[in-house]
Amino acid sequence: MFDLHTHSIFSDGVLIPAELARRARTAGYRGIAITDHVDASTMGMVIDGLKKMTRQYGPLMDLDILLGVEITHVPPGLIPDMIQEARALGAQLVVVHGETIVEPVATGTNLAAIEGGCDVLAHPGLITPQEAALAAERGVHLEITTRKGHSLTNGHVAVLAREAGALLVIDNDAHEPGDLVSREMRKKIALGAGLSLDEYRRAEENSARLAQVARAR
Repeated sequence: MFDLHTHSIFSDGVLIPAELARRARTAGYRGIAITDHVDASTMGMVIDGLKKMTRQYGPLMDLDILLGVEITHVPPGLIPDMIQEARALGAQLVVVHGETIVEPVATGTNLAAIEGGCDVLAHPGLITPQEAALAAERGVHLEITTRKGHSLTNGHVAVLAREAGALLVIDNDAHEPGDLVSREMRKKIALGAGLSLDEYRRAEENSARLAQVARAR
């Protein structure tokens, strides 16, 4: 079980990265990506701050720990360049904060994230069929989220991903210990979004596969 979208005190999470990792391991996770919110003012600081921890702690904690970022509320026109900059600075996984219906995310963010080739488009809200089709073409993963509020459009995301053949992952968007849901709850949320059992299993496999690709970067 892998979760590719979590937050520490480097943004708006409540745990230091080590405790976040430990709690994820005790909750049954085999790997996590720490993907704190960033914009141009914080990205270098966050990546530099997490490099040593993510490189050294994983083998001693029996957990794959990936260094990631979540590009958040950045003007759409700047997102593709920020994705490339994040990777150049050392991010193994790049998530973009999608057009959730519970926050005032700028229109065009989903499209910019997909065109820029992010790894995961988080909680993409009322994503369009055209955007879902482009995500399928570009290999961008769309997120089914367990997080309250953002999860309101999970069903819409599931339907459009199925129609377009887009890849799905299931993420917690964890900010505090209680957000690291169990395997059974992840499954229930995925099925509640309309995924079949096979689609749920493929989404979990997609997370593990993407984590493997990210580790090799």
